Amino acid sequence: MHPSRRRITRRSLLAGAGVASAAGLLAACAGNVTESVPDGCTVSLNDLSDFRDPDQSGNVAIIVGEAIRRGLSPRAATIALVTAMQESKLYNLDYGDSDSLGLFQQRPSQGWGTTDEIMDPWYSSGKFYEALVQVDGWESGDINDVAQTVQKSNYPEAYAQHEDIGRIWASALCGYDEGAVTSVDSAESTGNPELLREFAVKVWGDGLTISTTDNGLGFVAPSTTTAWSVALLCMCLGSQAGLLSLTVGDMSWTNSSTERASWTGQNAAAPTTVTLTCRV
Repeated sequence: MHPSRRRITRRSLLAGAGVASAAGLLAACAGNVTESVPDGCTVSLNDLSDFRDPDQSGNVAIIVGEAIRRGLSPRAATIALVTAMQESKLYNLDYGDSDSLGLFQQRPSQGWGTTDEIMDPWYSSGKFYEALVQVDGWESGDINDVAQTVQKSNYPEAYAQHEDIGRIWASALCGYDEGAVTSVDSAESTGNPELLREFAVKVWGDGLTISTTDNGLGFVAPSTTTAWSVALLCMCLGSQAGLLSLTVGDMSWTNSSTERASWTGQNAAAPTTVTLTCRV
């Protein structure tokens, strides 16, 4: 089964947690176990913090990237993220109520697309935005109510609980908050900078100047906001590409497999350059 269509069940989540060995249990009793840091991305902004695992982080990147590609505002991305948080917890589910599927639990029987189309996160995000912009007053209306108008859920008030977290992800990934996202990746996936290049081209087209190196990429963006958006969206996809490091101007981040490494440095001027390296 394709990774993006992996069924997320309670059993698989428990299995993923692993079983402690007898030695590990003895060490825990002795107080010698250091708590592991789970792989994934964390956004921290406005005294709020939210963690998402690699699957979720990659889907967050696609949802926000599709909003940028369509020239939509961070508010549109916020509404989409809030909706997907409620509908699927940001997993691309191949099951749901009746024939509901995917990030937004869209239904083929209600005209959202075929099963294969809805299971493509780019497609399903795009269909959500197509419906969103048809809602009168979506730019200023209550986020819960706008989401409900699109989704027509049996739980019409459920979207509101995700609003604050949706806002900080959208703001950071649209480039408005430098260094607001960090990551840890212990998977050591094979380096694939081409995946990140293709993502950037899909989102910004010829709006970026992109160069390649033996193990990475360089970007020249039209603005500091875009530069940070490129960097942080690539970070959210980093586990798929074997991402090792990022720089935006004079600020840098280097992956750690044991802790959430912070961005270091300070930009004296508004940067428009991004560089990244991946495993060889």
